[in-house]
Amino acid sequence: MSMKSGAIGIVILLILVPLSGCFGGEEEIEVLDDSPFALIGDIANTTWYHYSGGIDALDSDAVELANITENLTGNNAPYSALGSYYGIGMSTFEPTIGITSLDNIYMSSWGNGPAGSTAVIRCSGLIEMTSLDYSCENVYNPLLPVPNSNDPYIYVDKWTDRIMKFDMHALLGMTVEFSDDEGNSWQDGQLATSIYSVQDHQTIGSALLPAPGYETTWSFCINGNAPHPLCSTSFDGGRTWSPEVSGSPIDCQSGGLTAHIEGGVNGNLYRGNIGCNGDGYSIYRSQNGGITWTEHPLPTEETGTADTWNAEEAQVAVDDGGNVHAMWMGIDNLPYYSYSLDEGDSWSNPMMIAPPINLVGTGFPVVTAGESGRVALGYVGDTGNNTWNGYMTLITDAFAIHPLMTTVQINQPGDPLDIEADCGYNRCGGLGDFLDMSVDKYGRPWFGLSHNINDIGIFATISHGPALRGMIDSLSEIPVGGPETL
Repeated sequence: MSMKSGAIGIVILLILVPLSGCFGGEEEIEVLDDSPFALIGDIANTTWYHYSGGIDALDSDAVELANITENLTGNNAPYSALGSYYGIGMSTFEPTIGITSLDNIYMSSWGNGPAGSTAVIRCSGLIEMTSLDYSCENVYNPLLPVPNSNDPYIYVDKWTDRIMKFDMHALLGMTVEFSDDEGNSWQDGQLATSIYSVQDHQTIGSALLPAPGYETTWSFCINGNAPHPLCSTSFDGGRTWSPEVSGSPIDCQSGGLTAHIEGGVNGNLYRGNIGCNGDGYSIYRSQNGGITWTEHPLPTEETGTADTWNAEEAQVAVDDGGNVHAMWMGIDNLPYYSYSLDEGDSWSNPMMIAPPINLVGTGFPVVTAGESGRVALGYVGDTGNNTWNGYMTLITDAFAIHPLMTTVQINQPGDPLDIEADCGYNRCGGLGDFLDMSVDKYGRPWFGLSHNINDIGIFATISHGPALRGMIDSLSEIPVGGPETL
């Protein structure tokens, strides 16, 4: 549905309703007829426009008090946006996702494949749909399926469309399988480790670093028997793998729990972790396909780091221009973001990206990026009484002096994703240890998570809003999903 119904030249009264699972007190904010927000029309009560620190962009007094000089033009202009979600029809666990150029979107589903293996769920007709008639099915059906693993993982190569299924079998090593035909057939599983250590929290990714054996270079990292992650490299698209090496400087004491690996157009690989001195967060960079890694500390001196289960992770994304974007949770359990224009050597000042509502706390950070300076950040947040919702913050001009942030709640009030105590701070239902995000070729961001109350995997996105690729206003509108898709 369209939210564009206002008229220029009148004063629009916007009723912003606190989202705490029920309706609370109302606050009226005037939007004058010469404001860029007057062009948007009606704003949903699950959409917020704000600046770093939760400064409400519609509150001129708050903006002035924060000494923010607004420049709401070009890519930094506000656009109408609305969040929603779409069920995959079965459960998920630690939902990693991927998108191919043929507009199929994939999610892992623990234990729902043949013979109890990890299923690979392909949803077709979901991207750029005109009605809620998309379909989702398991496409992992090899003659000899790899047994279900402790942690499933799915990754789609952004340059070749190769779908990688990566399974961790604790003391039995790692297996890698791939498909080059949208999951219709699978190359036999390859044993992809040389050190049979206790393994956990694996991640896999690729970068545009051509090698004699393949167009891109792949790397995976795990938590093994070392004071830092252990990583392995494939220069032939995942058919063979190098011995595991240190995923950081050899003397690093970061602990082995690493966030998702992401690769870029410049051939670099990045991953987030606690700093080598055991505190703060750092992004670790490899310029040779994961053989060696260097540490690049994030600006966490002021924000601190969260004292929660997922405190070890700083998530990272690389945009189409090779710029690096990082996200982490601070000691206040709120989400922070910073970017680097020089491959991680230096970082912008941190920005607190939560919207201007009373979020008690947040967790499960994840970030993705499209064209240069266009970013989407996902997380779950508690609005009180353990009401856990999903949020997506879009920044379409991250390099502006004062980037405008558009945050959407992907589930409606009265439809929380979870109501367990401290869900965002611990392993929580189908959310497991981590979530995932990606951007399709049209510039629409997709957020993989679980509707824990219904035990169904969901893809969350914007039914309409700004595009992270191409013209900012080029996204087509797709139907609103929600509970009926579960």
